[in-house]
Amino acid sequence: MRRNALALALVLTLGTAVPLQAQAPAPAPSTLEEAIPVIDAAFDRWQAAAHAPGLVYGVVQDGRIIHLRTAGVRTVDGPAVTPDTLFRIASMSKAFTGLAILKLRDEGRLSLDDLAETHVPEMASWTYPTADSPRIRVRDLLNHTSGLVTDDPWGDRQQVITEAEFTRMLTDGVPFTRAPQTAFEYSNFGYALLGRIVTNVSGRPYNEYIEAEIMRPLGMASSGYDVFASPQDRRALGYRWENDAWSREPDMIHGVFGAMGGVETSAEDYARWISFLLSAWPARDEPDTGPVRRSTVREMALGSNFASPRSRTGADGQPCSGAGAYGMGLQANTDCELGNWLAHGGGYPGYGSYMILLPDRRTGLFAFSNRTYAGPSGPLTEAALTLVRGGLAPVRPAPASDILTERYADLGRIWAAGDVSVARDRLAMNFLMDRSVENWRTVLGLLKTDAGACAADAPITPTGALSGTFRWTCEKGVIEGRLLLAPTNPATIQALNFRLTPTPAP
Repeated sequence: MRRNALALALVLTLGTAVPLQAQAPAPAPSTLEEAIPVIDAAFDRWQAAAHAPGLVYGVVQDGRIIHLRTAGVRTVDGPAVTPDTLFRIASMSKAFTGLAILKLRDEGRLSLDDLAETHVPEMASWTYPTADSPRIRVRDLLNHTSGLVTDDPWGDRQQVITEAEFTRMLTDGVPFTRAPQTAFEYSNFGYALLGRIVTNVSGRPYNEYIEAEIMRPLGMASSGYDVFASPQDRRALGYRWENDAWSREPDMIHGVFGAMGGVETSAEDYARWISFLLSAWPARDEPDTGPVRRSTVREMALGSNFASPRSRTGADGQPCSGAGAYGMGLQANTDCELGNWLAHGGGYPGYGSYMILLPDRRTGLFAFSNRTYAGPSGPLTEAALTLVRGGLAPVRPAPASDILTERYADLGRIWAAGDVSVARDRLAMNFLMDRSVENWRTVLGLLKTDAGACAADAPITPTGALSGTFRWTCEKGVIEGRLLLAPTNPATIQALNFRLTPTPAP
């Protein structure tokens, strides 16, 4: 699968064969009704430049589709794409494989630290590149740190190989590009190995396990791996663009490499998948009702330790930095505007796709096309930024814990008195060792003089159960601060930080 989602995930031209033209910054739409035409226009530009015959994209928020649009045709000179048109989603299939491995782990049927050869015996005879190479673990395959070489586009054409042919490949052994666990390198072969592990551990064919244990419980009745068994009058056929014309790509039967990219699904089905993944956040007490527990879904976002820096231009024209690392079927990223976000793309003979999850914002986006390697990452990233910049996908922080609320009230008493000693029994043992009572009186006195009267009852914004930030509007400026509690029982205050931004003089 083309790694359009995995390298430089924040660049707007990412994963598309034709770069988007730079657009002049414009005020962000502040309502969904204003945002939709902006999003649609970006996709229209992309589709024309990418020569994608058909396209569908959607936005899911709080478990429901808030925007879904189709464009173009599912077959050249044929019927239009509809919400139930079936597309292959290429490497976005890897998330299903990753979750299946984690589900089997939850059931006690394997460990992520198992040697892969425990479940694929043919690997035991492989020759590793160095005498001190660690043997491949299951988690190395999930994280793409197995030492296997990047295999785009070779891997894309292995979709059709049979179990018997794959067994012969495994028995013969494969060359390594480096020792395992020394670097990230995207491997479709590695995910085919994970598919074999699912088959061997579950005792069922890989595709049957995914469909029965994950897809059907989520209501994904139209999703699967056998494109010839799906309704042919709903399929988006795949094309490549060459010599200024569309050329039909051959349909590929389901085979071993389906575990790395063989899923066929519809926009309506995939929206259910997006909703399920997003429902894992935040962590909470209510019962698990999905086919896989919420904590396991969140584990898919745990990246390997091989992070890559990202940089792009933000809305203000300044550099926007971030970083990304591959997790377990999803790419985990951080960004100056989007915050924490997950993504994956897919490129495949005849198809291109991309998905974005904004877990803290309970928002997900996806797009499918039926042109080889035409992953719509550019317009989909633009769509996510449009929503975030317009305040249409706000971060939803968890409510403050009881102990954080209680200690924030203690902070209010400290501020009113200008003296930390009024809450001495609420202070951790380090607090007055780090700064004396007398020094705190001086600091607080100067701050109160410089700030003037403050509305110190503004709610605290939790950054965890034992930490939070606050913003007080004062007569002469704004105080921004941080409250950090210690891991004691009961939790006590280990640190306080204040920063005053004076009101500019007229």
